[in-house]
Amino acid sequence: MSWLPIIAIAVLSFLAAILLLRVRKGGWTLLGATLLFGLTGYALQGSPDQPSSPGQAEQQQAVDGELLIEARREFFDTSQFPSRWIVTGDSYMRRGDFDAAAGFYRNAIEEAPGDIEAWLGLGIALVEHAEGNLTPAALHAFERAQELDETNGGPRYFLGLSWLRAREIDRTLELWREALAAAPDDAPWRESLALRLGALETMLEAAQASE
Repeated sequence: MSWLPIIAIAVLSFLAAILLLRVRKGGWTLLGATLLFGLTGYALQGSPDQPSSPGQAEQQQAVDGELLIEARREFFDTSQFPSRWIVTGDSYMRRGDFDAAAGFYRNAIEEAPGDIEAWLGLGIALVEHAEGNLTPAALHAFERAQELDETNGGPRYFLGLSWLRAREIDRTLELWREALAAAPDDAPWRESLALRLGALETMLEAAQASE
């Protein structure tokens, strides 16, 4: 449907504002309402089915490696440092060298096959190295991380983001709901994920209602 990419852009903007611009929780409602207002206005008055100009390539936005690392660390105990291989891999993530980062995450996995954060980092790096595409290797990494700890929401969250970028919003919703259902009540990331899920559901409902 034509509104799916619009929702994806809006949700990614919302998440980026929270994570990258560090909008405080008090401003999340206003931010969400602003994006929702824009989305609804577009759905009512825009022309999403209008073809674009010929020869106009879709621009890939630069990915902030630091943002990805901070988002990943939300799902782990920040009082404990990850392995030396992950720390080194993160340094390459910050530079945007996702291929090199993936190599160091693989080293971490070889040293400790049960390292969930290494598997998650590998999945994220592989997606970014493939310019946002969910490759079989990245999917395997996310699934392996999830198998190691069903209660950790990181694998489902980042896999959901990958599907969101692919405009498969239903898959994103399913994964994020599963992550919340499996999350411990005291998980520090539970509230933020619930808010992001709620924002996505609200935008989707508004878009469907305006059709």
